[in-house]
Amino acid sequence: MNPADALAALWHSAAMPASALQHVTLTGADPVLPSSFCVGTAAQTSIAVAALAAHEFGCLRGQPPQQIGVDMAHAAAECSAWFRLDGKVPEIWDKFAGVYPCADGWVRVHTNFTHHRDGVLQLLGLRAASAERADVQRALATWRAIDFEAAAAENALAVAALRSFEDWEAHAQGRCVAAVPLLQFERIGDAPPRSWPGLAPQDAALQGVKVLDLTRILAGPVCGRTLAAYGADVMLVNAPHLPNIESIAETSRGKLSAHVDLRSDAGRAQLDGLLAQAHVFVQGYRPGALHGLGYGAHALAQRHPGIVCIDLSAYGDQGPWGTRRGFDSLVQTATGFNHAEAAAAGVAEPKALPVQILDYASGFLMAFAASVALARQAREGGSWRVRVSLARTGQWVRQLGRVADGFGVAAPDRAPYVDSTDSGFGRLEAVRHSAQWSRTPAGWPRPSMPPGSHPPVWP
Repeated sequence: MNPADALAALWHSAAMPASALQHVTLTGADPVLPSSFCVGTAAQTSIAVAALAAHEFGCLRGQPPQQIGVDMAHAAAECSAWFRLDGKVPEIWDKFAGVYPCADGWVRVHTNFTHHRDGVLQLLGLRAASAERADVQRALATWRAIDFEAAAAENALAVAALRSFEDWEAHAQGRCVAAVPLLQFERIGDAPPRSWPGLAPQDAALQGVKVLDLTRILAGPVCGRTLAAYGADVMLVNAPHLPNIESIAETSRGKLSAHVDLRSDAGRAQLDGLLAQAHVFVQGYRPGALHGLGYGAHALAQRHPGIVCIDLSAYGDQGPWGTRRGFDSLVQTATGFNHAEAAAAGVAEPKALPVQILDYASGFLMAFAASVALARQAREGGSWRVRVSLARTGQWVRQLGRVADGFGVAAPDRAPYVDSTDSGFGRLEAVRHSAQWSRTPAGWPRPSMPPGSHPPVWP
């Protein structure tokens, strides 16, 4: 599928007006990254559709149309997760993370969070204080891959067994994921249409939109960062006791960043105060986790009619894996990408995609969904929920097709796309946003700041 057709298909899937597509220009073609999959097309079209939906929301508020351009090489660089702080590129992977051979196959373990790392080591009978990667490899050689995956899931750990596409399609969760749309839009309550203030031609398209961002790993933070690039006020809400990954320095560009502890009455009161003025609520916790605290989508719609809720999960929220934890690297392994990429490259060891495209594409698709749902609410009223999963995004990436000579290219030079700014984490060098607006340039006037830097109140 060529990029223009892929973009049009995404746009029409949300019942958006075909005339808007004339305002987008796509340049470049796959392969732009060494892969047998159309990773560049996935990056470019998910970014373009997010920008175009924000543009349409601006037009709904009286802005004249403008042109948006997305270059594939720039889009691919934006999805590389590369950044540098004070001249140093942080190490983003724990030493135990990665793929390991088992007695009958392979597993991938995700150990970037200390509790996940220590849990995996304990399950293998190893001590965290003294274990090395070779110890993990020896221990896993005695396990069947699916048995270790199941044991890890029972202990709330992050592990996936390697499967082929055929294995995944035959799996109960694979069938469940295949049966739902890429973006699941649902009207979940009644509310009058919201009347938005008009915008001047030079205003950002999402000016005045307040977004609560309760996410920590790449897809959700990319969604909030994208909405901030188009003018939304995005409040990243972290709990002080929960860990974050190093990429928070890059994905927090443009956001406010507050601490709220939902385990306390005071913390719930603070979040309720933010929700009273919020328009969009984005969350990426394990399915059911926030529902148990009273912050599920339907409860929010009852208390805050007209709200838009964007829910992210790894494998969807239905089926036997409906509450399972997962990250991009694990979903790639479980759903067949690592097997297929290795086969295409002619290597025996499972091979990851060159970027975490399931995370990044899902994040941009979430931003697309947020703007679409805001426009629907403004026209039709109601409260809205949209569900997105990394596994379903993976199915969409597969549908884009394969690249016969994909491994013959090198990743594009990111240097032309990198900006350097001061941040609360240090001097930050990172790739600027790849959707180029002709009249209202996208960007992040707010620097990224560590969690808890701002009070939990809207400016």
